[in-house]
Amino acid sequence: MIERKEYLKKLKGFKDKQLIKIITGIRRCGKSTLFEIFQNYLLRNNVDKNQIITINFEDVDNEELTDYKVLYDYISSRLVADKMNYIFLDEIQNVPNFQKTIDSLFIKKNVDLYLTGSNAYMLSSEISTLLSGRYVEIQMLPLSFKEYLSTFPDKTDIARKYRSYIENSSFPYTLELNNDKKLIKDYLSGIYNSVILKDVIVRHKISDVSILESIIKFMFDNIGNLSSAKKISDTMTSYGRKISSSTVENYLTALVNSFILYKVARYDVKGKQHLKTGVKYYVVDIGLRYFLLGSKKADWGYILENIIYLELLRRGYEIYIGKVGTKEVDFVAIKDGNTEYYQVAQTISEQETLIRELKPLDSIKDHNAKFLITLDEVPATSHKGIKQINALDWLCE
Repeated sequence: MIERKEYLKKLKGFKDKQLIKIITGIRRCGKSTLFEIFQNYLLRNNVDKNQIITINFEDVDNEELTDYKVLYDYISSRLVADKMNYIFLDEIQNVPNFQKTIDSLFIKKNVDLYLTGSNAYMLSSEISTLLSGRYVEIQMLPLSFKEYLSTFPDKTDIARKYRSYIENSSFPYTLELNNDKKLIKDYLSGIYNSVILKDVIVRHKISDVSILESIIKFMFDNIGNLSSAKKISDTMTSYGRKISSSTVENYLTALVNSFILYKVARYDVKGKQHLKTGVKYYVVDIGLRYFLLGSKKADWGYILENIIYLELLRRGYEIYIGKVGTKEVDFVAIKDGNTEYYQVAQTISEQETLIRELKPLDSIKDHNAKFLITLDEVPATSHKGIKQINALDWLCE
């Protein structure tokens, strides 16, 4: 079992705080396992087993508990008086009106609530308004490269392990499949179909599945490219698959809500303002991209950009695409009031490429930190204050 240290640290920090802890993320990214790890921590720290109640709503044995009133009565009848009770509710979005149960449990002084969900619907405006100020969301992703690397006793040949990481997937269970390509493909197929069926098609009542899959393939093939619903609509039409921009927008929203895609807006660095036009999308796991498109469509530069984006997200940054006049900075990353700029390239071994990648960063006149991240195996260096770092070193920090 991989100990997800950063997420576990957050749960420890919020333990016994009067807040509902909600862990969100794509199916099979490790949310249930994190609950197990945290429960073991509780048991080692003076919490009795009968103080822990855990229910997974993906388990058919718990189907009768998907009535919010029945669920409330079930939990209430098992609470230990005069002691803190730790309640873990896995995939809570499967309980209609679950917020009523949560709201009633929350007001009890001896209840500490932990929830997971695989769809952003559970934090829709209506529900988040009801629970406003009373919950904290912990966004969970599949394994980082550092976590993936930690599972190997041998830390040599990092470049080969990175290649395996992106091709075999960052979903934790794929490590149990011993690099067996057929088993990994079958496993990823199960995740993909589960997400698309349960969290997209059924929840959003999508009838034209073939159009949805065409859009998914298009988005997976265009990670890191500026996109718009109209552009995608026009592309689908040119392929003989007529679809309106509004329908495309609805499908993209569904994919983002299921955590299979992440949407990144643009930011005018000079004007210090958010832009309404032009967004980029990144996929939650490059292994899923390989599963759907195969290796022939691999663009190593965009794949690295996708990996860097996800890592910035893990590290708690608010992330935008930077616009500097007519130039573009891959990422504007903001955290704790500080801003950092990131440019990502597979290689800058050619002088012409180096100049092109440095230009956007050079044109930013403030004194915030600037980074150029590449896969070139060279020592960290500086270009007039712009720090060039090897991507694998940065991912392993």
